[in-house]
Amino acid sequence: MLWYKYIKPYRKQAITGFIFKMIEAFFELVVPLVVANIIDYGIGNNDSHYIIKMGIILFLLTFVGYGCALICQYFASYTSQSFGTLLRNDMYEAINKYDYANIDEVGTPSLITRLTNDIVQLQLAVAMAIRLVSRSPFLIIGSLIMAFRIDVTMALIFVVTAPLLAFVIYLVISKSTPMYLKIQQQLDKVSLLTRENLSGMRVIRAFSRQKQEKERFDQMTQEQKEMQIRVGKISALMNPTTNIIINIAIVVILYAGGIRVSLGTLSQGDIVALINYMNQILLSMFVFANVIVIFNKASASYKRVEEVLDIQPSILEKEGDIEELIAPIVSFKDVSFYYQGNIALNHVSFDVLENETIGIIGGTGSGKTTLVNLIPRFYDVSHGEILIKGVPIQNYHLHDLRNKMGIVPQKAILFTGSIRENMKWGKKDASDEEIKEALMLAQASSFCDKLDTQIVQDGKNLSGGQRQRLTIARALVRKPEILILDDSASALDFSTDAALRKALKTIDSTIFIVSQRVSSIMHADKIIVLSHGEIVGLGSHEELLKKCDVYKEIAHSQLSGEEK
Repeated sequence: MLWYKYIKPYRKQAITGFIFKMIEAFFELVVPLVVANIIDYGIGNNDSHYIIKMGIILFLLTFVGYGCALICQYFASYTSQSFGTLLRNDMYEAINKYDYANIDEVGTPSLITRLTNDIVQLQLAVAMAIRLVSRSPFLIIGSLIMAFRIDVTMALIFVVTAPLLAFVIYLVISKSTPMYLKIQQQLDKVSLLTRENLSGMRVIRAFSRQKQEKERFDQMTQEQKEMQIRVGKISALMNPTTNIIINIAIVVILYAGGIRVSLGTLSQGDIVALINYMNQILLSMFVFANVIVIFNKASASYKRVEEVLDIQPSILEKEGDIEELIAPIVSFKDVSFYYQGNIALNHVSFDVLENETIGIIGGTGSGKTTLVNLIPRFYDVSHGEILIKGVPIQNYHLHDLRNKMGIVPQKAILFTGSIRENMKWGKKDASDEEIKEALMLAQASSFCDKLDTQIVQDGKNLSGGQRQRLTIARALVRKPEILILDDSASALDFSTDAALRKALKTIDSTIFIVSQRVSSIMHADKIIVLSHGEIVGLGSHEELLKKCDVYKEIAHSQLSGEEK
């Protein structure tokens, strides 16, 4: 079982917490008897010495019980937090082993929720299991036993009352729990709409959609309010209904007990003790009902967490040394790739020699990004094979394969910290001189004169073009054998783009440039033209203008007569 694996290292703490909670519950069962003795022998006999003595005992019982509760709380918190830490670390490790297909399947937002909220729910369930799962049944059963110990006839009132209370609580929980889940789903929708509106505020104002978006928000929050009111009405029935049952039971105890007291077969202290035990049963059932709700939520979270740990990456690694051959640095051999059942690349074949610059161009959805994502093995090909220096990429260890490459994705991702820290993602032991050289090549040195300059989350204190140049510099720090630029200069002006391309010609790397701009790839050694996942053109700029209609159409739409 998943939960046992992560609790096992802390089972001593869990058992210790459980034992101290049982001690506290035992003292709670003893307290009504002490109060009964104070009434019967202390107050009844007007014995102040006895009252003081039993009062001290009552205080000690309460103090020791409070101490046991604190100790239990400590061990329950320690166990639950340690359980959550181990589980979260294993989940994070599992997610880091995922390939792109796994992440696409589950979704990044869902993974974040499972790492945070779902684990918190499980931690709460573990803590409640130690603190309350055993305590509540113990107090309910213990109160019934103590009632029988005081008087068997009066205890029959408890036998009737306890199932009635349990039935009422069950009805309320069974009706309200599914509604709480729907409310949570509705809250997710409200949060999603809020996030969309805040992030798209400029677009909403540009299209004058403020009124319509406000109406959408009002409608969603109104639905949530109505659901909250409905579940609130159902939940509100619990307290008055259970209180009525308890009060009726107390009235019956007082009535029947009064008769027994008059007959001398029952004392006044026993009546008070029975009432206290009745209240203990009520409170314990309330607590137990809340624990059931917590466990219902934890059960759903448990399944979601288990899914994360059960997912196995489809990309498997091979161990052992490999021997690279004298061959093209990258070769695609009849490569096809299917994404979610749809064909993304179809029978793609080409060779790339060392230090060549390869341009990749095509319409939206033609497979450009998919093609370069297959080289570092972010996805595995569906058919055919890709070779690096004559060796199938499946034979490389992923760490060794990706260490050969500098990859600049479409979206420029930077991390909170200094420029120096971000650059060292490319090479952890890079010197300041190496970083400055990479910044200069990437045309970023003009705004990166200080390497200690801080970058905020997502690089929001930089422009789009500055972020792109920094991500290019980060890849260049590594001095990669293969540099992949996936439409990573789209935010650059034409002069900066031209200066960047000129600088890239000086480095000793094989370069793949994915771009929508003909001007960015027209000077490449080879240009691959993609259309609907197929290569429809392969050659230099001049060759493609003569023989590739797709490329000719793109070039004519972007370039002036002199540039052509």
